[in-house]
Amino acid sequence: MSPMASEVLYASGMPIKKTGHRGVDSSGETTYKKTPSSALKGAIQLGITHTVGSLSTKPERDVLMQDFYVVESIFFPSEGSKLTPAHHYNDFRFKTYAPVAFRYFRELFGIPPDDYLCSLCSEPLIELCSSGASGSLFYVSSDDDFIIKTVQHKEAEFLQKLLPGYYLNLNQNPRTLLPKFYGLYCVQAGGKNIRIVVMNNLLPRSVKMHTKYDLKGSTYKRRASQKEREKPLPTFKDLDFLQDIPDGLFLDADMYNALCKTLQRDCLVLQSFKIMDYSLLLSIHNIDHAQREPLSSDTLQVSVDTQRLTPQKVLYSTAMESIQGEARLGDTMETDDHMGGIPAQTSKGERLLLYIGIIDILQSYTCLKKLEHSWKALVHDGDTVSVHNPGFYAERFQRFMCNAVFKKIPLKPSPSKKFGTGSSFSRRTGSSGNSCITYQPLVSGEHKAQVTTKAEVEPGVHLGRPDVLP
Repeated sequence: MSPMASEVLYASGMPIKKTGHRGVDSSGETTYKKTPSSALKGAIQLGITHTVGSLSTKPERDVLMQDFYVVESIFFPSEGSKLTPAHHYNDFRFKTYAPVAFRYFRELFGIPPDDYLCSLCSEPLIELCSSGASGSLFYVSSDDDFIIKTVQHKEAEFLQKLLPGYYLNLNQNPRTLLPKFYGLYCVQAGGKNIRIVVMNNLLPRSVKMHTKYDLKGSTYKRRASQKEREKPLPTFKDLDFLQDIPDGLFLDADMYNALCKTLQRDCLVLQSFKIMDYSLLLSIHNIDHAQREPLSSDTLQVSVDTQRLTPQKVLYSTAMESIQGEARLGDTMETDDHMGGIPAQTSKGERLLLYIGIIDILQSYTCLKKLEHSWKALVHDGDTVSVHNPGFYAERFQRFMCNAVFKKIPLKPSPSKKFGTGSSFSRRTGSSGNSCITYQPLVSGEHKAQVTTKAEVEPGVHLGRPDVLP
């Protein structure tokens, strides 16, 4: 059994699985650090209501360096106080990190204080069933705009250190697939610190997702477990993608170029912060499948739940806007028609909408990660494991996404140009007996030099597909 999972015996004698800090109490309610989910949701809403309200009384000004390190704290006794309302939860303390800096981030994405409060605090937060491998809790706002995620102490600390550079990057480039952070808070309850971050919601509940992938560009142990596959909507991994969609996903040339340019810029930012082990979350809505599916009771329930959902108001929050940031809602992007997804198709011509974003960026390349990579490299091919140095990781990530996952819709070549351009492939056998593919794309424009990339392929995996890189 993994160190993150354990069996906990409650008074009833029934074993209940616990993942990380996430558990289930004897009544069946989800807990986090032994705090019931209902109490945590209530504390979050009380705390955000107070901190945003008090911030609105302060005059707006430019963000200063010291603003990134400010921590405000307020105590919420159950009986109430002069500053806080009475409530039916246990006493708790609520901390707000860098309130002025995060107010600036929210304004940059077009989120007025009233809208932020209305989204997060006017109606109960909705708990999502899926949790991360670390046992994080996820909540979504009732209007689908925001995700609230519990984070570990080191992740929250790392985000605090990132804030000045994050501020600089967003000023230069709000068009990004990186997470949009709107607030960092901490609930102190029962002697425990529960840190949460408010982010953009990548996957709207109003759109049915047919397939979901967590992609790193690595092949080492990058296949979904049997337990994961049994979930209603499993999160598959790199090897699953190469097996399920060997030809990749096809985008028109402009969309492909915009997406790869955005990925390149984002990876450069992550590399500069020595961040690695991040993933691309790719969720696929198959338009043709959706049109053929009969309306089930689940579909009807989702339809009822999302009837009141309005298009996302937050700027640059959808996948489409993230790669075409200059356009606004209502412009030529057809965001209503595409529901915020990026239009694509399979090699068979099936129409798709893609919902994507870079996730899990709060990992720095520490000494522990260096040791982890060194150990894995002794046993396995060092270029295939996911834990690597940030520069190599970023390069491999981009190469996988823009060569194997996303591709341009091929144009029918004219007879005169049929053999004029393209890519050349050759195959050789490495010393280990594995096939090694040498890929030499012919790049035009400012990148006319030939680029050669090599990737080790697991035995039996896509040996007949030289255009698929692991």
